[in-house]
Amino acid sequence: MTMKLLRGRLLSFKRAPQSLSDQESYSYETDGGLLIEGGKIIAAGSYADVKAKAPDDAEEIDHSPHLIMPGFIDTHLHFPQMQVIASYAANLLEWLNTYTFPEECRFVETAHAQKIATHFYDELIRHGTTTAVAYCSVHKTSADAFFAEAMKRGMCMVGGKVMMDRNAPQGLLDTPEMGYDETRAVIAEWHGKGRNHVAITPRFAITSTPAQMEAAAALAREFPDLHIQTHLSENHDEIKYTCELYPEAIDYTDIYARYGLLGKKTLFGHCIHLSDREADAMSEAGSIAVHCPTSNLFLGSGLFPLKALSRREKPVRIGVATDIGGGSSYSMLRTMDEAYKIQQLLGERLNPLDSYYHMTLGNAEALSLSDSIGTLETGTDADIVVLNAAATPAMALKMDVVKTLVEELFLLQTMGDDRSIVETYVAGNAMKAAL
Repeated sequence: MTMKLLRGRLLSFKRAPQSLSDQESYSYETDGGLLIEGGKIIAAGSYADVKAKAPDDAEEIDHSPHLIMPGFIDTHLHFPQMQVIASYAANLLEWLNTYTFPEECRFVETAHAQKIATHFYDELIRHGTTTAVAYCSVHKTSADAFFAEAMKRGMCMVGGKVMMDRNAPQGLLDTPEMGYDETRAVIAEWHGKGRNHVAITPRFAITSTPAQMEAAAALAREFPDLHIQTHLSENHDEIKYTCELYPEAIDYTDIYARYGLLGKKTLFGHCIHLSDREADAMSEAGSIAVHCPTSNLFLGSGLFPLKALSRREKPVRIGVATDIGGGSSYSMLRTMDEAYKIQQLLGERLNPLDSYYHMTLGNAEALSLSDSIGTLETGTDADIVVLNAAATPAMALKMDVVKTLVEELFLLQTMGDDRSIVETYVAGNAMKAAL
């Protein structure tokens, strides 16, 4: 297999930045090289040093002067909701009942699930996202289509068949036994195949009876290394209704704790309105609060206190995500632009280094996958995005006065979208140009 040598400016994070001037938190090569073989990065550094290690027949691809980074990671979105984006509704629960649940009913049909899977992965690649954590529908057919397409493209993906046995249309309900059995079947058929990771996925406590939560708990005990994903504290009406359904619980977070679903690989979508007790419980368990800014703004759910949760005496781990289709863009650049604005409204600052750390290494750490993705370190998977900060006339005009890397990153975050993605590499293979 021919090696590839990519040339360009390399940016990769080593840890969370402490400030805008924290240059020790990242590695930056103004003329860098990446040597790729068998889907892995086998050398990274200055172009001259890496070129010297490359064989004469290596395929050289010069992306100069563009920026080369680890592929973006999206830690929460809904695969069956591509055709739900831009649906007008007053709030979360109305939006679910009016648009989302009827659309998800269509995923009982294999052909429809496969069609949407093709479009779904096309959009991820178009926007520079190489790994995502997705909710499928309640139907096993949707999970099969999701994971089959991931394998076809060689992508590292996390996903799960949704478990829900109440408060939804009949066509979207399983039973505790069916949720357990079909999740087990998805695990047997797809987990560890290719680069697939199966997540245990009770949608949220409103749509799962105590019996189904027990089934999710049983799966978590049987498969302790699997991710778990669900929703938590997105909307005030949701919180009130959930606590009415589980009156024995102290609060919303306590419901999940009672079923053993708080842990280091549990991803809780939204977490906007956590009490101090809930934040402490999440911190102690090592669970992840996933910030979905475009969705939170679109549905009017609230302003996520990212900085406040991060600097607590007991800090909460954070992920960031698009939350398609409550979210309004597949782009992690657009996502972090909205995250920046939310922090501004809260009187906080989210600097560009924070944003790109979260999109790459931060989200990889949230998934406990930083040994393989989210970085340009030697030995990791060659999931890579190439960025052009002058992709549009307006951006090119602004680039005339940009003097620093941080200014360039902020421009990309503020004005960039899929047009800024020059190429997306998955396991070393260029994928965007083929779309």
